Amino acid sequence: MSDLLARALPAYGLPPDTPLTLLNRSENETWRAGPLVLRLHRQGYHTRQEIGSELAWLTALMDLPGLSVVRPVLGATGSVTSIDGHHIVAFQHIEGQELQPGDDLSRHFAPLGQITARLHLQARQWTPPPRFTRKRWDADTILGPDPHWGHWRQAQGLDAEGTALLVRATGKLTGDLRSYGTGPDTFGLIHADLRLANLMVNGDTLTVIDFDDCGFGWWVYDLAAALSFIETDPRVPDLIAQWCDGYTHVAPLRAKDRAMIPAMILLRRVLLTAWLATRVDSDTAKSLGGPAYMQGTLRLAEQFLDNGLRDFRP
Repeated sequence: MSDLLARALPAYGLPPDTPLTLLNRSENETWRAGPLVLRLHRQGYHTRQEIGSELAWLTALMDLPGLSVVRPVLGATGSVTSIDGHHIVAFQHIEGQELQPGDDLSRHFAPLGQITARLHLQARQWTPPPRFTRKRWDADTILGPDPHWGHWRQAQGLDAEGTALLVRATGKLTGDLRSYGTGPDTFGLIHADLRLANLMVNGDTLTVIDFDDCGFGWWVYDLAAALSFIETDPRVPDLIAQWCDGYTHVAPLRAKDRAMIPAMILLRRVLLTAWLATRVDSDTAKSLGGPAYMQGTLRLAEQFLDNGLRDFRP
């Protein structure tokens, strides 16, 4: 892949011998190349049109007050460079560090709530360009027979008892989601992957990166995504309260939206359980996947059936 990326460098005004450093292998590969960060897309996931649509939204978000987002860099052929069937995009390098589970997250979740609200307000008011295309994140595409990120039944450490438990929990979850609905008051263009690793911290500034999974989903799902991989952390109820406080300083959050937060957390956890099973080559799966993560999913599913994850209700 480094050879392929070297061929793309001249499109961004860089010499082919610019040093390349692999930063991360997750859904895609992320590489540092001089002043730029390159994303090499996983083949067969997003189309060129979908990637271009992501960058169109990012461009519309740049320089909005109170919002810091990663900045795309155009290549010689536009926003997306394609070589031998591989799609590559470039971004300006961002100073700072990824937010980590061991950090003082209480400092950041109220600001993150404000950032999320600003993203949502912009999305509600924005008219996308013609042929704007992004994936939809709903009950069918997450829990249905052919989900975007694979099926939870493929997860490691899942036995017959666990399967029966998740069948019951996802059945209830699907019913709750369908009752909640997908009207414009509950559903729209969201980041969809605001997990800690996609938040760069530099002093008091949080910069949102990696809009690769942005698409159409429930507004409040963005909170659940922010809690990815830390759903069982005892700090989560306080983090939810802080996020809601920050969000409501910018935009309203209805009682029915707050009531759906526990369901969204379980939905995201089930989605990640499937993703870890189907992306075993990723750095994330190697560090976080396996039977232990599955057991955490089952505990959350059991609590959801028992009491609706009442500890997560803000």
